Amino acid sequence: MAPIADKPRGRANDVDIHVGQRIRLRRTIMGLSQEKLAAALGLTFQQVQKYERGANRVGASRLFDLARILEVPVGFFFDGLAPAEPEPPVAPPSDIPTPPAVGMELKRETLELVRAFHCISDPIVRRRVYDLARALADRALANHDMGR
Repeated sequence: MAPIADKPRGRANDVDIHVGQRIRLRRTIMGLSQEKLAAALGLTFQQVQKYERGANRVGASRLFDLARILEVPVGFFFDGLAPAEPEPPVAPPSDIPTPPAVGMELKRETLELVRAFHCISDPIVRRRVYDLARALADRALANHDMGR
């Protein structure tokens, strides 16, 4: 096993940054402020800010608490990271949105849409909204492929 390199002083570790971005993504989708998340964790909002920037590393027990509060599996925080060794891809649960390609920012409109979708409590209506969005996207892709 290769030794794990120390991070250079003053620079956050790439994994810590990624985990922080996933914390922020899920917190935002759920409509939680940093203050509310901090209160649920028994921390200050500044500590949550440091986690989200990757400036402070999130310990295992804290990550477990975050997963419980944000209602995601612990693995959610690592989705999208390149594995050390190739592994077969595993599909994320269908109700947890995944961000676009690394480096792309989610637009506020997208976050608002996802938040609104999650507010639909009737599973039949929720499914119909999903089916409508999927049909519109499929049609747009088909038109694009046909050169329209």
